[in-house]
Amino acid sequence: QLYPVASGGGSVRPGESLRLSCAGSASTADKHFMGWFRPSPGKPREGIAAIDRGGTTAYADSVKGRFTISRDNARNTLYLQMTNLRPDDTGEYSCAAGSVVARLGLDPRYTEVWGQGTQVTVSA
Repeated sequence: QLYPVASGGGSVRPGESLRLSCAGSASTADKHFMGWFRPSPGKPREGIAAIDRGGTTAYADSVKGRFTISRDNARNTLYLQMTNLRPDDTGEYSCAAGSVVARLGLDPRYTEVWGQGTQVTVSA
């Protein structure tokens, strides 16, 4: 496949958990960081978590302490463990990759490869 593909989304209730996966592609195999993005008010895409090859992570304030990003470099796969989900976490989650360090990877301008998203819906 040419582009990464996210999976694992679904409909859950507030307080529940989900684990997203992103199968990397040939276009992400050599990229330094991978990250997760979702829409937010006023922004088409907001970076919420990123991780680089060394394992350094970065998170948006809105998800710190609730979401955990990880990656398996050998399998070129990215994960996002989401806990204590809230209704404002609802959205399409996309994975992406680029060549900068994790903290810069939260900025969509540094992303070079975008993947197919997966929908997360949190409602009572």
